[in-house]
Amino acid sequence: MSADSAIAFPVSDAGTCFRADAGGLRVTLSDGRSRLLHPLWLRERLPDPRVLDPVTGQRLIEAADLPTDLALLSATPDGILRFSDGFETRLPDRCQDALFPPSPDITPVLWDGGFVPPEPVDFQAMQACNVTGMRANPPLALFLTHLARHGFAIVRNVPATMDGALDFARLIGPIRTTNWGGLADVRAIANAYDLTMTPRHLEPHSDNPYRNPTPGYILLHCLTNDATGGESTLVDGFQAAEHLRVTDPDAFETLATTDILFRYRDDNTLLEHHAPLIACDRSGRVRQVRYSNRTEMIYALPAVRLDRYYRARRALWTLIRPESPLTLRFKLAPGELLMMDNYRLLHGRAGYRLETGSRHMRQCYMDRDIVFSRRAGLNE
Repeated sequence: MSADSAIAFPVSDAGTCFRADAGGLRVTLSDGRSRLLHPLWLRERLPDPRVLDPVTGQRLIEAADLPTDLALLSATPDGILRFSDGFETRLPDRCQDALFPPSPDITPVLWDGGFVPPEPVDFQAMQACNVTGMRANPPLALFLTHLARHGFAIVRNVPATMDGALDFARLIGPIRTTNWGGLADVRAIANAYDLTMTPRHLEPHSDNPYRNPTPGYILLHCLTNDATGGESTLVDGFQAAEHLRVTDPDAFETLATTDILFRYRDDNTLLEHHAPLIACDRSGRVRQVRYSNRTEMIYALPAVRLDRYYRARRALWTLIRPESPLTLRFKLAPGELLMMDNYRLLHGRAGYRLETGSRHMRQCYMDRDIVFSRRAGLNE
Protein backbone atom coordinates (compact mmCIF):
# COMPACT_ATOMS: atom_id res chain seq x y z
CA MET A 1 0.00 0.00 0.00
CA SER A 2 1.47 3.38 -0.95
CA ALA A 3 1.88 6.37 1.34
CA ASP A 4 -1.06 8.04 -0.39
CA SER A 5 -3.40 5.12 0.28
CA ALA A 6 -6.43 5.53 2.51
CA ILE A 7 -5.73 5.10 6.22
CA ALA A 8 -7.82 2.42 7.90
CA PHE A 9 -8.30 2.88 11.65
CA PRO A 10 -11.23 3.47 14.03
CA VAL A 11 -12.87 6.87 13.63
CA SER A 12 -16.30 8.22 14.51
CA ASP A 13 -17.44 7.54 10.93
CA ALA A 14 -16.16 4.15 9.79
CA GLY A 15 -16.50 5.17 6.15
CA THR A 16 -14.13 8.13 6.40
CA CYS A 17 -10.77 7.83 4.59
CA PHE A 18 -7.55 9.82 4.97
CA ARG A 19 -4.53 10.10 2.68
CA ALA A 20 -1.58 12.42 2.05
CA ASP A 21 -2.30 14.65 -0.92
CA ALA A 22 -0.57 17.77 -2.29
CA GLY A 23 1.32 18.34 0.96
CA GLY A 24 -1.82 18.13 3.10
CA LEU A 25 -4.24 15.51 4.38
CA ARG A 26 -7.16 14.57 2.16
CA VAL A 27 -10.29 13.62 4.13
CA THR A 28 -13.02 11.79 2.22
CA LEU A 29 -16.32 11.20 4.00
CA SER A 30 -18.51 8.15 3.53
CA ASP A 31 -20.94 10.18 1.40
CA GLY A 32 -18.18 11.07 -1.07
CA ARG A 33 -17.51 14.62 0.09
CA SER A 34 -13.81 15.42 0.23
CA ARG A 35 -11.71 18.12 1.86
CA LEU A 36 -7.97 18.84 1.80
CA LEU A 37 -6.58 19.92 5.18
CA HIS A 38 -3.75 22.46 5.06
CA PRO A 39 -0.60 21.03 6.70
CA LEU A 40 -0.13 24.02 9.05
CA TRP A 41 -3.80 23.95 10.05
CA LEU A 42 -3.45 20.25 10.81
CA ARG A 43 -0.08 20.51 12.55
CA GLU A 44 -1.05 23.26 15.01
CA ARG A 45 -4.18 21.50 16.25
CA LEU A 46 -3.12 17.86 16.31
CA PRO A 47 -4.34 16.11 19.50
CA ASP A 48 -0.75 15.18 20.39
CA PRO A 49 0.51 15.93 23.94
CA ARG A 50 3.51 17.73 22.43
CA VAL A 51 1.15 20.06 20.55
CA LEU A 52 -1.92 20.47 22.78
CA ASP A 53 -2.09 20.16 26.54
CA PRO A 54 -4.11 16.98 27.24
CA VAL A 55 -6.04 18.58 30.10
CA THR A 56 -6.81 22.11 28.90
CA GLY A 57 -6.63 21.51 25.15
CA GLN A 58 -4.55 24.68 24.86
CA ARG A 59 -1.65 24.92 22.44
CA LEU A 60 1.83 24.20 23.82
CA ILE A 61 3.82 25.09 20.71
CA GLU A 62 4.29 28.57 19.25
CA ALA A 63 2.32 28.08 16.06
CA ALA A 64 3.81 31.15 14.38
CA ASP A 65 7.27 29.51 14.56
CA LEU A 66 6.23 26.59 12.34
CA PRO A 67 7.76 26.77 8.84
CA THR A 68 5.37 28.34 6.37
CA ASP A 69 6.40 25.79 3.73
CA LEU A 70 5.48 22.86 6.00
CA ALA A 71 4.16 19.81 4.15
CA LEU A 72 2.70 16.44 5.09
CA LEU A 73 5.07 13.90 3.55
CA SER A 74 3.20 10.68 4.23
CA ALA A 75 0.25 9.03 5.91
CA THR A 76 0.67 5.32 6.64
CA PRO A 77 -2.11 2.71 6.88
CA ASP A 78 -1.95 2.70 10.69
CA GLY A 79 -2.40 6.46 10.92
CA ILE A 80 1.19 7.69 11.24
CA LEU A 81 1.66 11.22 9.88
CA ARG A 82 5.12 12.49 8.91
CA PHE A 83 5.74 16.19 8.32
CA SER A 84 8.58 17.91 6.48
CA ASP A 85 9.95 19.45 9.71
CA GLY A 86 10.58 15.95 11.10
CA PHE A 87 7.51 15.86 13.35
CA GLU A 88 5.77 12.50 13.47
CA THR A 89 2.54 11.55 15.22
CA ARG A 90 -0.26 9.03 15.08
CA LEU A 91 -3.83 10.10 14.49
CA PRO A 92 -5.96 9.01 17.45
CA ASP A 93 -9.19 7.10 17.42
CA ARG A 94 -12.17 9.36 16.77
CA CYS A 95 -9.78 11.89 15.25
CA GLN A 96 -12.68 13.59 13.48
CA ASP A 97 -13.99 14.74 16.86
CA ALA A 98 -10.53 16.03 17.78
CA LEU A 99 -9.93 17.92 14.53
CA PHE A 100 -13.55 18.98 13.99
CA PRO A 101 -15.08 19.27 17.47
CA PRO A 102 -18.88 19.38 17.33
CA SER A 103 -20.26 22.87 17.74
CA PRO A 104 -22.56 23.50 20.71
CA ASP A 105 -24.40 26.11 18.65
CA ILE A 106 -28.15 25.63 18.34
CA THR A 107 -29.88 26.81 15.17
CA PRO A 108 -32.39 29.55 16.02
CA VAL A 109 -36.03 28.77 15.28
CA LEU A 110 -37.73 31.95 14.11
CA TRP A 111 -41.26 32.71 15.28
CA ASP A 112 -44.08 35.26 15.08
CA GLY A 113 -47.02 36.34 17.21
CA GLY A 114 -48.75 32.99 16.80
CA PHE A 115 -45.91 31.11 18.45
CA VAL A 116 -46.84 28.89 21.41
CA PRO A 117 -43.85 28.92 23.78
CA PRO A 118 -42.69 25.75 25.54
CA GLU A 119 -44.04 25.19 29.04
CA PRO A 120 -42.05 27.02 31.74
CA VAL A 121 -39.34 24.91 33.36
CA ASP A 122 -39.54 24.40 37.12
CA PHE A 123 -36.93 26.18 39.24
CA GLN A 124 -37.28 23.71 42.10
CA ALA A 125 -36.33 20.85 39.78
CA MET A 126 -33.25 22.77 38.64
CA GLN A 127 -32.27 23.54 42.20
CA ALA A 128 -32.72 19.92 43.31
CA CYS A 129 -30.11 18.80 40.76
CA ASN A 130 -27.77 21.52 41.96
CA VAL A 131 -28.19 20.77 45.66
CA THR A 132 -27.41 17.08 45.22
CA GLY A 133 -24.11 17.98 43.58
CA MET A 134 -25.05 16.46 40.23
CA ARG A 135 -22.94 17.70 37.33
CA ALA A 136 -25.90 17.10 35.05
CA ASN A 137 -28.93 19.33 35.39
CA PRO A 138 -31.52 18.26 32.78
CA PRO A 139 -34.12 20.92 33.68
CA LEU A 140 -31.55 23.72 33.40
CA ALA A 141 -30.15 22.23 30.18
CA LEU A 142 -33.68 22.18 28.74
CA PHE A 143 -34.25 25.79 29.78
CA LEU A 144 -30.99 26.97 28.18
CA THR A 145 -31.78 25.01 25.02
CA HIS A 146 -35.16 26.77 24.76
CA LEU A 147 -33.34 30.07 25.29
CA ALA A 148 -30.84 29.37 22.49
CA ARG A 149 -33.50 28.09 20.11
CA HIS A 150 -36.26 30.67 20.61
CA GLY A 151 -34.40 33.62 22.13
CA PHE A 152 -36.33 33.42 25.39
CA ALA A 153 -37.45 30.96 28.05
CA ILE A 154 -39.51 31.10 31.23
CA VAL A 155 -38.82 29.44 34.56
CA ARG A 156 -41.54 29.11 37.19
CA ASN A 157 -41.54 28.83 40.99
CA VAL A 158 -38.62 31.21 41.49
CA PRO A 159 -39.13 32.65 45.00
CA ALA A 160 -41.00 35.96 44.65
CA THR A 161 -38.52 37.72 46.92
CA MET A 162 -36.23 40.69 46.32
CA ASP A 163 -33.24 38.44 45.62
CA GLY A 164 -35.10 35.52 44.06
CA ALA A 165 -33.65 36.26 40.61
CA LEU A 166 -30.16 35.81 42.04
CA ASP A 167 -31.09 32.35 43.32
CA PHE A 168 -31.85 31.39 39.73
CA ALA A 169 -28.91 33.25 38.20
CA ARG A 170 -26.43 31.38 40.40
CA LEU A 171 -27.39 28.17 38.60
CA ILE A 172 -25.90 29.69 35.45
CA GLY A 173 -23.14 32.05 36.54
CA PRO A 174 -22.33 35.62 37.62
CA ILE A 175 -24.57 38.50 36.61
CA ARG A 176 -23.40 41.63 34.81
CA THR A 177 -22.99 44.70 37.03
CA THR A 178 -23.74 48.13 35.54
CA ASN A 179 -23.83 51.70 36.84
CA TRP A 180 -27.26 50.78 38.25
CA GLY A 181 -25.81 47.90 40.24
CA GLY A 182 -26.55 44.21 39.81
CA LEU A 183 -30.22 43.50 40.51
CA ALA A 184 -32.57 46.44 39.98
CA ASP A 185 -36.27 47.23 40.42
CA VAL A 186 -38.61 47.70 37.48
CA ARG A 187 -41.70 49.44 38.86
CA ALA A 188 -43.34 52.85 38.76
CA ILE A 189 -41.73 55.41 41.06
CA ALA A 190 -42.01 59.15 41.62
CA ASN A 191 -39.49 61.31 39.73
CA ALA A 192 -38.54 58.39 37.50
CA TYR A 193 -35.05 58.58 35.98
CA ASP A 194 -36.08 56.29 33.12
CA LEU A 195 -39.35 55.59 31.30
CA THR A 196 -39.07 51.98 32.47
CA MET A 197 -39.88 53.27 35.95
CA THR A 198 -43.27 54.67 34.90
CA PRO A 199 -46.59 52.90 34.21
CA ARG A 200 -46.62 53.97 30.54
CA HIS A 201 -46.34 51.46 27.72
CA LEU A 202 -42.86 50.64 26.46
CA GLU A 203 -42.28 50.21 22.74
CA PRO A 204 -40.28 47.16 21.59
CA HIS A 205 -36.62 47.81 22.24
CA SER A 206 -33.22 46.37 23.05
CA ASP A 207 -31.75 47.09 26.47
CA ASN A 208 -28.59 49.15 26.85
CA PRO A 209 -27.36 49.29 23.22
CA TYR A 210 -25.18 52.20 24.38
CA ARG A 211 -22.97 49.77 26.32
CA ASN A 212 -19.99 47.99 24.76
CA PRO A 213 -20.49 45.12 24.90
CA THR A 214 -24.24 45.26 25.13
CA PRO A 215 -25.55 42.95 27.88
CA GLY A 216 -26.26 39.59 26.28
CA TYR A 217 -29.25 38.42 28.30
CA ILE A 218 -31.99 40.01 30.40
CA LEU A 219 -33.47 38.24 33.43
CA LEU A 220 -36.87 39.71 34.34
CA HIS A 221 -38.36 38.28 37.55
CA CYS A 222 -42.00 38.92 38.46
CA LEU A 223 -42.80 39.67 42.12
CA THR A 224 -46.30 41.14 41.65
CA ASN A 225 -48.35 41.80 38.52
CA ASP A 226 -52.00 42.32 39.44
CA ALA A 227 -52.55 45.76 37.90
CA THR A 228 -54.76 46.05 34.84
CA GLY A 229 -52.48 45.92 31.82
CA GLY A 230 -48.74 45.37 32.06
CA GLU A 231 -48.57 42.48 29.59
CA SER A 232 -45.10 41.67 28.26
CA THR A 233 -44.50 41.92 24.51
CA LEU A 234 -41.75 40.16 22.56
CA VAL A 235 -40.70 40.36 18.92
CA ASP A 236 -38.20 38.01 17.30
CA GLY A 237 -35.75 40.53 15.85
CA PHE A 238 -34.14 37.86 13.68
CA GLN A 239 -37.53 37.07 12.15
CA ALA A 240 -38.16 40.76 11.50
CA ALA A 241 -34.72 41.22 9.94
CA GLU A 242 -35.11 38.20 7.66
CA HIS A 243 -38.56 39.37 6.61
CA LEU A 244 -37.06 42.77 5.78
CA ARG A 245 -34.23 41.13 3.83
CA VAL A 246 -36.77 39.38 1.59
CA THR A 247 -39.40 42.11 1.22
CA ASP A 248 -37.20 45.22 1.22
CA PRO A 249 -33.54 44.31 0.57
CA ASP A 250 -32.51 47.96 0.21
CA ALA A 251 -33.86 48.74 3.69
CA PHE A 252 -32.08 45.68 5.11
CA GLU A 253 -28.79 46.70 3.51
CA THR A 254 -29.15 50.27 4.76
CA LEU A 255 -29.76 49.22 8.37
CA ALA A 256 -26.92 46.70 8.22
CA THR A 257 -24.37 49.22 6.92
CA THR A 258 -25.27 52.46 8.71
CA ASP A 259 -23.65 53.00 12.10
CA ILE A 260 -25.83 54.67 14.72
CA LEU A 261 -24.80 56.43 17.92
CA PHE A 262 -26.56 54.98 20.96
CA ARG A 263 -26.14 57.32 23.91
CA TYR A 264 -27.13 57.44 27.58
CA ARG A 265 -26.28 60.23 29.99
CA ASP A 266 -27.22 61.15 33.54
CA ASP A 267 -25.53 63.24 36.24
CA ASN A 268 -22.86 60.60 36.84
CA THR A 269 -22.69 58.53 33.67
CA LEU A 270 -21.96 58.90 29.96
CA LEU A 271 -22.28 55.78 27.81
CA GLU A 272 -21.88 55.67 24.02
CA HIS A 273 -21.69 52.88 21.46
CA HIS A 274 -21.57 53.04 17.67
CA ALA A 275 -23.23 50.16 15.82
CA PRO A 276 -25.84 49.39 13.12
CA LEU A 277 -29.42 48.39 13.86
CA ILE A 278 -28.83 45.05 12.12
CA ALA A 279 -25.46 43.32 12.56
CA CYS A 280 -24.46 40.40 10.32
CA ASP A 281 -21.48 38.08 10.36
CA ARG A 282 -19.21 37.56 7.35
CA SER A 283 -21.54 34.97 5.88
CA GLY A 284 -24.46 37.41 6.02
CA ARG A 285 -26.30 35.76 8.91
CA VAL A 286 -28.03 38.16 11.29
CA ARG A 287 -26.24 38.11 14.64
CA GLN A 288 -27.78 41.08 16.43
CA VAL A 289 -30.74 43.43 16.10
CA ARG A 290 -30.70 46.71 18.01
CA TYR A 291 -33.64 49.03 18.39
CA SER A 292 -33.87 51.78 20.98
CA ASN A 293 -36.00 54.77 20.06
CA ARG A 294 -35.08 56.46 23.33
CA THR A 295 -31.29 56.34 22.92
CA GLU A 296 -30.63 56.18 19.14
CA MET A 297 -29.03 59.14 17.37
CA ILE A 298 -28.09 59.17 13.68
CA TYR A 299 -25.17 61.29 12.55
CA ALA A 300 -25.69 64.35 10.31
CA LEU A 301 -25.10 62.36 7.13
CA PRO A 302 -25.77 63.68 3.61
CA ALA A 303 -29.47 64.10 2.91
CA VAL A 304 -29.67 61.22 0.45
CA ARG A 305 -28.24 58.80 3.05
CA LEU A 306 -30.55 60.12 5.76
CA ASP A 307 -33.54 59.69 3.46
CA ARG A 308 -32.57 56.05 2.90
CA TYR A 309 -32.00 55.46 6.61
CA TYR A 310 -35.28 57.01 7.77
CA ARG A 311 -37.22 55.01 5.19
CA ALA A 312 -35.44 51.80 6.22
CA ARG A 313 -35.98 52.44 9.93
CA ARG A 314 -39.68 52.99 9.31
CA ALA A 315 -39.85 49.72 7.38
CA LEU A 316 -38.33 47.88 10.35
CA TRP A 317 -40.62 49.66 12.82
CA THR A 318 -43.66 48.60 10.81
CA LEU A 319 -42.60 44.98 11.37
CA ILE A 320 -41.90 45.24 15.11
CA ARG A 321 -44.51 47.71 16.37
CA PRO A 322 -46.92 46.37 19.03
CA GLU A 323 -49.75 45.96 16.50
CA SER A 324 -47.57 43.83 14.22
CA PRO A 325 -48.43 40.13 13.67
CA LEU A 326 -44.87 39.38 14.77
CA THR A 327 -45.63 40.50 18.34
CA LEU A 328 -46.12 37.88 21.06
CA ARG A 329 -48.05 38.91 24.19
CA PHE A 330 -48.38 37.31 27.61
CA LYS A 331 -48.54 38.31 31.26
CA LEU A 332 -45.96 37.09 33.74
CA ALA A 333 -47.22 35.68 37.03
CA PRO A 334 -45.50 36.10 40.41
CA GLY A 335 -42.62 33.64 40.69
CA GLU A 336 -42.05 33.48 36.94
CA LEU A 337 -38.76 34.64 35.47
CA LEU A 338 -38.39 35.53 31.81
CA MET A 339 -34.88 35.27 30.34
CA MET A 340 -34.37 36.97 26.98
CA ASP A 341 -31.60 37.12 24.39
CA ASN A 342 -30.94 40.87 24.20
CA TYR A 343 -29.12 40.45 20.87
CA ARG A 344 -32.18 38.89 19.26
CA LEU A 345 -35.41 39.87 20.99
CA LEU A 346 -37.07 43.25 21.19
CA HIS A 347 -39.17 43.48 24.33
CA GLY A 348 -41.74 45.90 25.62
CA ARG A 349 -44.86 46.08 27.73
CA ALA A 350 -48.40 47.36 27.69
CA GLY A 351 -49.17 50.30 29.94
CA TYR A 352 -50.81 49.58 33.29
CA ARG A 353 -53.08 51.39 35.75
CA LEU A 354 -51.61 51.92 39.20
CA GLU A 355 -55.03 52.43 40.76
CA THR A 356 -55.93 48.80 39.95
CA GLY A 357 -52.93 47.10 41.53
CA SER A 358 -49.16 46.85 41.38
CA ARG A 359 -46.53 45.63 38.93
CA HIS A 360 -43.12 44.94 40.45
CA MET A 361 -40.32 43.23 38.56
CA ARG A 362 -36.65 42.74 39.39
CA GLN A 363 -34.12 42.70 36.58
CA CYS A 364 -30.49 41.84 35.98
CA TYR A 365 -28.20 41.02 33.07
CA MET A 366 -25.82 38.26 32.05
CA ASP A 367 -23.06 38.26 29.45
CA ARG A 368 -23.20 35.91 26.50
CA ASP A 369 -20.06 33.94 27.27
CA ILE A 370 -21.36 32.98 30.71
CA VAL A 371 -24.61 31.57 29.32
CA PHE A 372 -22.96 29.87 26.34
CA SER A 373 -20.37 28.18 28.56
CA ARG A 374 -22.97 26.89 31.01
CA ARG A 375 -25.16 25.45 28.26
CA ALA A 376 -22.21 23.85 26.48
CA GLY A 377 -21.01 22.27 29.72
CA LEU A 378 -24.44 20.84 30.53
CA ASN A 379 -24.77 19.33 27.07
CA GLU A 380 -21.36 17.65 26.90
